[in-house]
Amino acid sequence: MTAPSTIFEPAPTISAPASEPISFPLSWLLEHASAPIKYRAMTEVARAADPASPDFDWLPYSHRPAIRLAVTQSRDGMWNQSVLSLPGRHATDFAHIGTIPAVRRLSEYGWSRESPPLVLARRILFRLLAEDNDPAFTFELGTKARDDDIVRRTRSIFREAAAATLAQMGYENDPRLRGAARRILERTVSYLNSPLGEKPWMRVGNTHVLAPESAPPSIYTLTMLAHMPIFRHEHFSSVERIYDWITQPLPRQETIQLFGKKMVPQPHLLMGDLLPHRNAVEADVPFALLWLETMARLNFLRRNEGWMKLYERFVDDRDRNGVWHPHKGTERPTTTHQWAWSTFPLDDGTTPESKWADVTFRIGLIGKLLGREIELI
Repeated sequence: MTAPSTIFEPAPTISAPASEPISFPLSWLLEHASAPIKYRAMTEVARAADPASPDFDWLPYSHRPAIRLAVTQSRDGMWNQSVLSLPGRHATDFAHIGTIPAVRRLSEYGWSRESPPLVLARRILFRLLAEDNDPAFTFELGTKARDDDIVRRTRSIFREAAAATLAQMGYENDPRLRGAARRILERTVSYLNSPLGEKPWMRVGNTHVLAPESAPPSIYTLTMLAHMPIFRHEHFSSVERIYDWITQPLPRQETIQLFGKKMVPQPHLLMGDLLPHRNAVEADVPFALLWLETMARLNFLRRNEGWMKLYERFVDDRDRNGVWHPHKGTERPTTTHQWAWSTFPLDDGTTPESKWADVTFRIGLIGKLLGREIELI
């Protein structure tokens, strides 16, 4: 095992002064937002309440959509015997939801990792961390015919997604998660520093694809690292290598990987900057906010001038009361990104005003993560 890297971080380049406050409409959110947003706005952004206070800790558990989601869990801790499945785009409930998006959604709702559904789910999540190719744990992505390449790919995806979910739940100090995180990070950085990482594309017919051995960082890896600050400090140089990779220009090729004779889309893999300009933000506002929040947790956001400008644009798009509104139309933003689904929306949007609560809350949360002063209004 290599010795941990020196524990320090370089002085960041900050696009806006750290002392410049971010106005945060707590009063408006308390009037219009859902219970989970109210709870998280008070405890995570305004820091006006103790998360464990009996005066507030009941709020997340009063939200009806969260309760509906929780009661559909099976006795084995899973949802629908699947891991990453999502409801249909036009679904009005949580039908067919998989275990990981369900757990992440409850965490985003503010549910404690000690709440019964999350306690019940953690056994299968820790099982998914195992370094094996057991086809019994490929669930919805499994096939009747034994295909070792597909089993290996599926177990790798589930392993990284489970690690990200457990990290978000607050299990950074668990040795099982730390061991899995170390293996994931070592595999990723070894690939980035290899000749294959320098020239990742191979030609198959008329298509450029990633080789089967390719292991670029995934959105799951970033989420895992974002919620493991101690681990990040211990592996500083490796995390810096990932920063270099995700800030390079995004290639034109779609992220497709070769497994045996099959070419399989790998949308969770990152080949460069997924948020390079304003058009990318407008194409999927919830994913843009997830990306900016993840970068803020990684201490990457304030170092990147382009991302900081996109965040400041969100700040500027708020009205004089601190409430965000879209540039075009009056509809609440939607997302097509699988990993962003669990974060948005946390408000059911039952009133015209509450449609803007999610984005307004996230703007304040990202500002808090950046270390900006929060000015309550």
